[in-house]
Amino acid sequence: MKKYSVMKNMNMHPKKGKRTILEMTQILKRHGYCTLGEAFNRLDFSSAIQDIRRFNYVVKLLQLIAKSQLTSLSGVAQKNYFNILDKIVQKVLDDHHNPRLIKDLLQDLSSTLCILIRGVGKSVLVGNINIWICRLETILTWQQQLQDLQMTKQVNNGLTLSDLPLHMLNNILYRFSDGWDIITLGQVTPTLYMLSEDRQLWKKLCQYHFAEKQFCRHLILSEKGHIEWKLMYFALKKHYPAKEQYGDTLHFCRHCSILFWKDSGHPCTAADPDSCFTPVSPQHFIDLFKF
Repeated sequence: MKKYSVMKNMNMHPKKGKRTILEMTQILKRHGYCTLGEAFNRLDFSSAIQDIRRFNYVVKLLQLIAKSQLTSLSGVAQKNYFNILDKIVQKVLDDHHNPRLIKDLLQDLSSTLCILIRGVGKSVLVGNINIWICRLETILTWQQQLQDLQMTKQVNNGLTLSDLPLHMLNNILYRFSDGWDIITLGQVTPTLYMLSEDRQLWKKLCQYHFAEKQFCRHLILSEKGHIEWKLMYFALKKHYPAKEQYGDTLHFCRHCSILFWKDSGHPCTAADPDSCFTPVSPQHFIDLFKF
């Protein structure tokens, strides 16, 4: 993975706001990152999707671009975007890794494209309209392929999930950070369903993603006066962003002005390198190119 010098400081003081982002954008431009498309092309996300720890990060970045930044991509960046998306879809079809995540991405992308295509002349859509119509048709094909995806049952005479003791199954459920993953696993066996409905499990999930003051604004009680933590989780998700969790993320070294993947690291010359590293979320990465 190549590392690129990009900016001097990722810390954003709340009182400086827009000015600080503009300063960071100017530094990006000095290092050749004039547009989101250029940064997207240079950071080789096509290779990053092959690493399971970076896969979700790249998918989230693609989803954010699909929602609000698609029209800011140049023709070359668009081509790169859809090439990477094609590789992601084919990877999911081959290894069945996290199809729900990709379905959400394609749904957001198709919705955006439908709006842009209908509004041609009113919105900036780089490229020939026929190309975008073909891309929309490709997306619809991908969606159908994912919808028809059948998980193959592996023949294995060894230990299965059902053979594990209850405390181990419970421990597995408590390690999930997404409510839909808990529900999906709960559909496997009656025992897992029972464990997946545990109020304490959903309470912990709510506490992990949301603040206590947010609970009070969207409190849901049962007829007996108990808090319905499972319903609370999905209600809170509609109003507040859940905590993002990635196996590996892009980081920025303030000392060396280097953007790099955390797992890869980089040879920082600072006396205390760890104090110089700042994580860069997908949204933060997008925000750097809005000014």
